[in-house]
Amino acid sequence: MLIKDRLKHFPRTRFVASETPLERLDRMSDHLGIDLWLKRDDLTGLGFGGNKVRQLEFYFGEALAQDADTILITGAVQSNFIRTAAAAAARLGLRSVLQLEERVPDMGAQYYTSGNVLLSKILGAELTSYPLGEDEVGADAALHKRADELRAKGRTPYVIHLGLNHPPLGALGYVACADELSCQIGDFDAAVVASGSGATHGGFLTGLRLAGHTAPVFGICVRRDRSQQNARMKTVLTKLAEMLDIDPTLTTNDIQTWDGALAPGYGKIGDQTRKTLTLMARTEGIFLDPVYTAKTFAGLLGLLKEGRIERGQKVVMLHTGGLPALFGYQAELE
Repeated sequence: MLIKDRLKHFPRTRFVASETPLERLDRMSDHLGIDLWLKRDDLTGLGFGGNKVRQLEFYFGEALAQDADTILITGAVQSNFIRTAAAAAARLGLRSVLQLEERVPDMGAQYYTSGNVLLSKILGAELTSYPLGEDEVGADAALHKRADELRAKGRTPYVIHLGLNHPPLGALGYVACADELSCQIGDFDAAVVASGSGATHGGFLTGLRLAGHTAPVFGICVRRDRSQQNARMKTVLTKLAEMLDIDPTLTTNDIQTWDGALAPGYGKIGDQTRKTLTLMARTEGIFLDPVYTAKTFAGLLGLLKEGRIERGQKVVMLHTGGLPALFGYQAELE
């Protein structure tokens, strides 16, 4: 069955107007001794773009099918997901409630006022806070409490969940992205993608396998260590396989993660992050964000150093966007 046929059973609201570019990075390829291609999902368009736009097509599809008038979502203070959700809601004439979690300690004032926070305010979102950063169940419960309050006032809320006990609808966006990539490129030797919630990594891996690609898909850990992330990915992939009615072992036996660039932790900039962000900017004129894509590129370099990616191989890296967060990290980058 074609990927498009599998996806047509899920409500979807289109936000990505056209396929995103796949660019060969000529100077970086020469520098690293590999054939490096960048899938530019920083150019998905809506609200400064990024990978979350693809994910939100399916969440908002379900929300509109339920006649929702308000979207509720939770994430880090500088979350790209919640900023993009607010942009999608604005485009559709819906209200948005964004819950900011305290995931990154010891940050300066700019982190709480610039970047995605500023954009969310411009978009007219209601901002609330959640004091913990590693409590997915509690964060979702807080959203439902606010949703109940809105429902009592006659509103029709829709909650975009964070926890693993809900279907990973957003992953469908990256099943579709993998299908898109298959039309842009022939064979390749490896793919590299950020691995956080697991939706992008899981959807991309699943889509590539359904499209017949067998190259390893390396998920670069940006929030949890390899052991924790592998367990999370198994859950995401199993749930996604159930949604698509496919054999879960097609993907659950194929999880590959790397956590060598995770330190000093989620949302924190280490030396590797800073160096790789600068290297990409000064070699290709392309910006990476400090939370996801700079660590993803650091992971690619680490895999190359370890020999898991070999010299001369054709490698695809997924650029997941997140560039507004750069301004929230000005003090750390300077």
